[in-house]
Amino acid sequence: MQMLIADDDPVTRRMLEATLHGMGHQVCAVEDGAAALERLGRSDSPRIAILDWMMPGLDGLSVCRSLRQSVGPYTYVILLTARETRRDMVEALDAGADDFLTKPLDVLELRARLRSGERIIALQEDLLRTQAELEHQASHDRLTGLWNRGRVLDQLTRELSRTRREKACLAVVLADIDHFKRINDTWGHATGDAVLCDLGRRMQMALRVSDAIGRYGGEEFLMVLPRADIVGGSEVAERVRQAVEATPVSDGGHEHRVTVSLGVASSTTSGFDPAVLVRAADLALYRAKADGRNRVGAVEAPPVSSPW
Repeated sequence: MQMLIADDDPVTRRMLEATLHGMGHQVCAVEDGAAALERLGRSDSPRIAILDWMMPGLDGLSVCRSLRQSVGPYTYVILLTARETRRDMVEALDAGADDFLTKPLDVLELRARLRSGERIIALQEDLLRTQAELEHQASHDRLTGLWNRGRVLDQLTRELSRTRREKACLAVVLADIDHFKRINDTWGHATGDAVLCDLGRRMQMALRVSDAIGRYGGEEFLMVLPRADIVGGSEVAERVRQAVEATPVSDGGHEHRVTVSLGVASSTTSGFDPAVLVRAADLALYRAKADGRNRVGAVEAPPVSSPW
């Protein structure tokens, strides 16, 4: 594990550095609190810091207080001190210290306290990984890995608010896989899942960097295209259609020709209400399917209601 030592006494600093190296740790050694705080503020900062309580400029307590006010990965702080009174210990804990080492140093005690710090850091990393996984599961579709319905609709709402503030435009595209039920009924749900994943990936790759896509439900995908009007949205939708049509989907044993129909609506014609905008794209999609599928439909006027 990478560790930081901050001590203005060169003898103590070198002794600690050699001891930690002997335990197999990577060590960054500095001679004052300011240098320690600067190093601990980096993205690749050491996760355990051994700080001398008394240092010129910023002392160990000041570094602790600054660390606890910052946002980032947790740093386990061990204070190195000759102080042993209850009052001193309470002051250090209030400042954010996790543990203490008293001078002169005992190597066995140092090893034991470092093991405690390593366990705490490992637990925190496990918790952060679990939190990240849960957040991902809450916002992403489990099958395709794209945003789920709730997350892409949230993105649409946010983008529409920004679009209205900036007096810009935004388009949405609703895509539906043609004859998807036939694929499931003929080839099975495993093939249907392969089609959803493959087409979701292709559609995402055909979008611009600023665009967003999510699985809207079943075989439908919703795309949010900032700064696009009906013409620009239709161009993006056509690029998506061609990307899907260009290559058959393979399920490991067979290749399946699959197409999509797409409906486009824009805030320039349908306003800034998310529900109205999606309903407009839904109506355009219905027309594209009615006209023969594998094509892009666009609505030029606000819809009254959706036929679906």
